[in-house]
Amino acid sequence: MYESFYGFRERPFDLTPNPRFLVMTDVHREALSNLEYGIASRTGITLLVGDAGTGKTTLIRTALERQPARVHCVHLQNPALTRAEFVEMLAWRFELSDKARESKTSLLLELEDVLKRRAEAGESTVLLIDEAQSLPRDILEEIRLLANIETNERKLLSVIMAGQPEVTSLLNDDSLRQLKQRVALRCELRALTLQETAGYIAGRIRSAGGVGAQVFTREAVTLIHEVSRGIPRTISVICDNALLTGFAIGQRPVNSNTIREVCRDFDLAARDKAPQPEVRRAAPVDAPPANLLVIGPAGGESTLPRGEVTDGSAPPSDESLRELYDSGSPEAKRRTFSFLRG
Repeated sequence: MYESFYGFRERPFDLTPNPRFLVMTDVHREALSNLEYGIASRTGITLLVGDAGTGKTTLIRTALERQPARVHCVHLQNPALTRAEFVEMLAWRFELSDKARESKTSLLLELEDVLKRRAEAGESTVLLIDEAQSLPRDILEEIRLLANIETNERKLLSVIMAGQPEVTSLLNDDSLRQLKQRVALRCELRALTLQETAGYIAGRIRSAGGVGAQVFTREAVTLIHEVSRGIPRTISVICDNALLTGFAIGQRPVNSNTIREVCRDFDLAARDKAPQPEVRRAAPVDAPPANLLVIGPAGGESTLPRGEVTDGSAPPSDESLRELYDSGSPEAKRRTFSFLRG
């Protein structure tokens, strides 16, 4: 709807876990490496922990897309099943017989045979389970038994479990200690810092064919981070609705006032500090005050005291935001990069 207005090929902030829109922070890069290592080395169980909206599913799908054809991946996205339904789902996903869908014994015999044949052919198999914090205890026990399928030399099935922090408390239960002991790798996703939020927004805009300087002001990015607490899904929700509002009122780039309006609609608020209105005043493009952040065209630039951040994190450096506000043409750079010379 707003794509052509902001110069996008597609909407940059859809909530689908599209690997093309994965923006790599150091934490995401480390977690992805752990996932890929767990798949390649067949270490047993790999645990990915992250709060809701931090990008676990997108990261898992990225890891799957990067695997060669000799790696067979089975992805269970809704594991809140009964034991019988879990057996049926495994048999269906592993393309086993109809009998295996009805009998756990048949399932285990057929599955072990499939895994051994794949291993002899130099192939491997991975079972990925999303939303692990919702798994019933009897299904967790079934997963432990599946992870035990092995030869004398190696595991035949790699298991990757992804879940919210509650899964950690679940595994600390004494009745599940045998499952916890089989977790060979553990990685965790956290909320984004302010600089990472700027990079996340810039990366998704770039992937959609847009230019950051034409989409959000620097004040808007800072406010998005404060209100979202650095949670990527919340960032995307705010950005998508802000772009829709900006399109409706013909605003480009979107400023912090529009962000506040969207946040009020979604009952979101910045931490610890009442929002301050954005001050707009004329300032010479070639000589902005040294302590001011200046964004936008000449004669109507948006200003904010430099380093004004309320969430305790460092303000985004000019280098980290250069990509976000890279508008392409020399003239546009002269107008929108004036804050970099402050």
